[in-house]
Amino acid sequence: MRTNLNPEPQPKPGRARIVLLSVGAGLTTLALKVGAYLITGSVGLLSDAAESTVNLAAALFALITLTYADRPPDESHPYGHEKAEYFSSGLEGGLILMAAAGILYTGVRRLIHPVPLENVGAGIVVALIASAINLLVALTLLRYARAHDSIALEADAHHLLTDVWTSVGIVVGVGLVAVTGWYTLDPLVAIIVALNIVRVGVHLMRRSVQGLMDQALPEEEIARIRDAITSVAGSHVHYHGLRTRKSGSRRFVDFHLLLPGETTVQEAHDLSERIEAEIRRRLPNTQVTIHTEPEEDEASWDAEVVGGLASEDEG
Repeated sequence: MRTNLNPEPQPKPGRARIVLLSVGAGLTTLALKVGAYLITGSVGLLSDAAESTVNLAAALFALITLTYADRPPDESHPYGHEKAEYFSSGLEGGLILMAAAGILYTGVRRLIHPVPLENVGAGIVVALIASAINLLVALTLLRYARAHDSIALEADAHHLLTDVWTSVGIVVGVGLVAVTGWYTLDPLVAIIVALNIVRVGVHLMRRSVQGLMDQALPEEEIARIRDAITSVAGSHVHYHGLRTRKSGSRRFVDFHLLLPGETTVQEAHDLSERIEAEIRRRLPNTQVTIHTEPEEDEASWDAEVVGGLASEDEG
């Protein structure tokens, strides 16, 4: 069996520090939105402030999680600590659902008992300033998340972007109330916002569970792996039992490579090295494990040997 233990997981300098930007934005926008609610009495703006509370809590947890996730592998965690990122995105999804429940409750109450709004113009200006801050921070986090393949940063970025669109919707609702005098528009917008927040929360929790359950890599990435194997070994070399998973930003790939019995250990080693290098070239930050077997041995084709996976030729 040939296992690639190099390169070591690439360091991700500043991932935890970049979250401090989100923490700062969370504190600032929360203060602004609470102020906007106190000025206007709008339940829509209150719902927006509630989501900012979630943003702040999620950013703080992401800071702790990424600090832990960036630790290198050790004896008790030989595969690294990257899976901690899924806990961050999962918690954020749960907090979003809790905030949505509170917004729905408040919105329904205000729908039944409408309340006039005050100082609408000032409240709208404050809310828009908060949204602009969130937008800048979200775009920065998203760019960094894509560069470092971080689900925790991506979750935080998308949450902030959702907050931006939420704020814009609420500002529109509050503005319509000011123009039309229909006070029911304010809680209606808040309820619509809450339903959208539920959608985001469910999506984040689902992705986190998939990561913790070692879901296979996307089909597009698996296709790259297959192409890499074939391009190096040739179509005449058989392989099967291909398994993939992802932990944070690291990918893990293993499969059985069937070679003629007369192949020397050195030849098998060299071929495995070239295959690993090609897979890593197409999918960076990937650890590859190749189990070489003699193709003449019937046991080499046994599905039970490869964990019950299909034993038909994949190469």
